[in-house]
Amino acid sequence: MTSNMTAETKQIRALRDSIDRIDDRIVQLINQRLDFAVSIGKIKTLGNLPIANPKRESALYSRLKTVNEGPLNDTVLHYIFSEIIAAARELQSPRRVCYLGPEATFTHIAALNHFGRTANLSSQPSIRDVFTQVEKGAFHYGVVPVENSIEGAVNHTLDLFFESDLKICAEVYLSISHDLLTHSDSLEKIEIVYSHPHAFAQCRQWLRKNLPNAALKECRSTASAAQKASHNPDTAAIAGSKAAHLYNLFPIVSGIEDVARNTTRFLIIGRDTPAPTTDDKTSLMFVTAHVPGALNLALAPIAESGINMVKLESRPVKYENWSYFFIVDLEGHKDDPNMQKAVQKMTSCCLYLKWLGSYSRATGK
Repeated sequence: MTSNMTAETKQIRALRDSIDRIDDRIVQLINQRLDFAVSIGKIKTLGNLPIANPKRESALYSRLKTVNEGPLNDTVLHYIFSEIIAAARELQSPRRVCYLGPEATFTHIAALNHFGRTANLSSQPSIRDVFTQVEKGAFHYGVVPVENSIEGAVNHTLDLFFESDLKICAEVYLSISHDLLTHSDSLEKIEIVYSHPHAFAQCRQWLRKNLPNAALKECRSTASAAQKASHNPDTAAIAGSKAAHLYNLFPIVSGIEDVARNTTRFLIIGRDTPAPTTDDKTSLMFVTAHVPGALNLALAPIAESGINMVKLESRPVKYENWSYFFIVDLEGHKDDPNMQKAVQKMTSCCLYLKWLGSYSRATGK
């Protein structure tokens, strides 16, 4: 028995030695890759070329999947290389990114997913602050929520585009799952639940059934709700799992959202104009005359050009009662000939038209 254990131990030790040698080689190869990326970054800087190249990155992920023979899962493969690419971009051109905070909000997670752990991230107290800081040049990019698959548009984000010259540089989709975080060991002891209004709305049925007598108190964010709940064992917060780790809470119940397929779309805002890829979106803002058929007239060039309209949203114009501006998302890039033709025709039909950005469609969306 002892001899068998010794033999097994030797086998494990030999395998671990092999793993260590492979790990050493992986580190060397990653650093070698980053050295090449730095050289490319210098060439891009001299040529005034954008650092990010979504088309190249998409092709890279597709190629890696074709050579992946397992057992590594393609999703894990994508995650590993997204972090390597993020580190390369950061070495090429360090980027300062702000997001709707505080730390551990879903917007923070979206920022991490898009820019990677190496980016210089900073939280802001409001969506307006994110826009303002990027406009001032304090940050290269901002990350803001724009719509939820259940609750609909984040109107404040849409309204700020009417005032701002910033562009949409990219989009990020994040699956949202809410946990009930607390220090309490029993649901019966919870007297107050803190969360953001959208989180309350997304968990309304669960709360009505399981905590009908608890007081619901709104907070600026799910993370600030978790912070409040961390001070009192008779309270709880509806937030994501990242907030639990940050504020030393534990999920007494996980996944309390009423609808499982709950997704939020976030926008990366800045001043970049990403180059066309094979799968892009273009967002436009426009105002029509207040006459019958004006909206139909403005949208007609889109259909005539064979462009698919992904979304149409309306918002009231604040300085004039009963007037509205519209935001439309279209398939394609502003440099596409049919898009240029459609926008030119739309301009003649609208009182005001503004291009909000052309950007790569988020993976799988």
